[in-house]
This record gives sequence, structure tokens and C-alpha cells, in this order.
Amino acid sequence: MKQVNIHEAKTQLSKLIEAVERGEDVTIARNGRPVAVLSAVPPSRRSGFGSVPEFAAWTPEVMAELDAEILRDIEASGADPHEPWLP
Repeated sequence: MKQVNIHEAKTQLSKLIEAVERGEDVTIARNGRPVAVLSAVPPSRRSGFGSVPEFAAWTPEVMAELDAEILRDIEASGADPHEPWLP
């Protein structure tokens, strides 16, 4: 199982979802400690086009918390959060 930090999960979400669609599970960690697992939804539970399943709650509040977590991760790494980041 692949493990990524929250910042990487946010910046590489499309690639991580592609990995999940290929059958991989991805663990998301905060400061190296696993906090969530990204895994595929069984085909029988997938929603049709245009619908939002009950577990997809990407509200502005949720996104603000994710942004705050990413900023904490960047600051904990010692990097300057105001400097551009290049892989």
C-alpha cells in the first residue's frame, strides 16, 4: 500500500485516483502518521453521472481545513510556504 502525506495527496489527487482505479489502496498521512485510506468504491456502490454520493462532502469548510493541514505540513517540514514549490 502506498503512503503519501496530505500535501502530496492534494497536489497529486488525480494520479492517486488513477492508482486506486487500478486496484491500489493509498494511505494518507499527517506528519508520517496514517490518518485515512483512499480505496476504490465497489462497482455496485458507484453513483451515476451527475449524482453525489453521501460520503462526498467537499464543502468550503472541509476544503479550508485541508488547506490548513497542508500549511501545517509545509511549516513542519521547515519549508517556506510562500516560496514556489517545484518537484
